Amino acid sequence: MKRMMLCMLLSLAACFFYPLAHGESVSTFSLFAEYTSTPSPTLAPTVSPTPAPSASPLPSPPSGFTLEVLSESAKPDQQDAFRVLIYHTHTYESYTATEQYPYVSSEKWRTSDPERNMVAVGAYLTQLLESAGVQVEHDVTAFEPPRLSTAYERSLEMLTRRAADGEEYDLYIDLHRDAYVENNGPNTVEINGQSVARIMFLVGKGTGQAGAGYDIRPDWESNRTIAQALTNRLNLQCEGLCRSVSVKSGRYNQHVAACCVLIEVGNNRNTLEEALSAMPFLANAICALADGQVE
Repeated sequence: MKRMMLCMLLSLAACFFYPLAHGESVSTFSLFAEYTSTPSPTLAPTVSPTPAPSASPLPSPPSGFTLEVLSESAKPDQQDAFRVLIYHTHTYESYTATEQYPYVSSEKWRTSDPERNMVAVGAYLTQLLESAGVQVEHDVTAFEPPRLSTAYERSLEMLTRRAADGEEYDLYIDLHRDAYVENNGPNTVEINGQSVARIMFLVGKGTGQAGAGYDIRPDWESNRTIAQALTNRLNLQCEGLCRSVSVKSGRYNQHVAACCVLIEVGNNRNTLEEALSAMPFLANAICALADGQVE
């Protein structure tokens, strides 16, 4: 049977079928997926996130294939691991409420509930990446209070503090959701019968308007190179899953390193289910970046 190497999907999914003894771990880069039915043209299978309302988001085992662990190895040394920082400048951004994911709004399309706002999406992405051997720091600080318009000032304080403490990362991700715009195309793509929120990478040039005070500007071309590589990898998994990279004049705190991206996961007309369904594909792309498999 044809075997297809997955950069991901993921030790977390593998554990549904191959529980490991305490202290053992599986390198994601050693996992192969063996399809037991005709594979779809996508490179990563659908995951149906079905957590209990009070639980952190977790995927159900993907259908249509089984995972075979061909080799086992310890996760890489922490000093050598690919390091990712995930945070949420607009922490309270949320999606269209559903029966499975209701929430109390703090204002329209926003909630302070970390199980329903961007923190939940970041938590799921963190779980997927960590199970793949990626070292992740997920900062769940609520940066919006006391005023949304100054949220970037507070997230910059966090980034500056981490830098002063000697923290360095290979990828900085500010994880958001977008606002619905009619001419942006469809909100979802269908993958193996499931609706998956589309993704977009935003890169800031730091030119801003006059008087913006951007004395230090991002190395935006380096950031754009990363954003384009991840976009390409996502669209290789499913055509149209990722929108074109958006380059804007804002800075978005991307001057802190030459490996910063702002990621928009769906928009306010998407559901949390659709946003969570996109995370395995995003994790796949990040794993490929970590493994030097994207250009």
